[in-house]
Amino acid sequence: MTTSVKIVMIEDDLGHAKLIEKNIRRANIANEIAHFADGSSAIDYLFSQEVRANGPLLILLDLNLPDMSGTDILEKVKGDERLRRAPVVVLTTTDDKVEIQRCYDLGCNVYITKPVDYESFAGAIRQLGLFLSVMQAPEIE
Repeated sequence: MTTSVKIVMIEDDLGHAKLIEKNIRRANIANEIAHFADGSSAIDYLFSQEVRANGPLLILLDLNLPDMSGTDILEKVKGDERLRRAPVVVLTTTDDKVEIQRCYDLGCNVYITKPVDYESFAGAIRQLGLFLSVMQAPEIE
C-alpha cells in the first residue's frame, strides 16, 4: 500500500509560501501541505505523535527563519532515527557556497536557491513537483 507523502513546508515569508504552494499545485501535485512559519512550531510538529503515526514526509525548508536557523532543523531531522530518511529540500535565498555545502553535509537532498526571478523559481518548483510525483518516500517507523 502506498501512503501519500505529506509535504511539510517551513517558510516564514507568506508570499514565498503561497508561491511555492501555487506552483506545486500547478505541477498537479495534490499532496497535503502542512505550512509552518517558524522553526519551533515545525519542530513540535515533526516530532509529534501525529507524524510518528502517519508515515512519509517530504520537508521543504527555508534556512532563514525568525526563531532559528533552518540548518538547526535539518540537523535535528537528520539526527533523528525516525525522520532521517525523510527527503529534505532546502528552498532559500542563500547561495553561499559554504552554507550549501553544510546543508548537503547535514543530509539535505536538494538545495534550491530562491531567485527573485519568478520564472526561474516557478521552474524549480515545477521540477520539484515532478520529483514528488515519482518519489517513493520511506515509511517512518
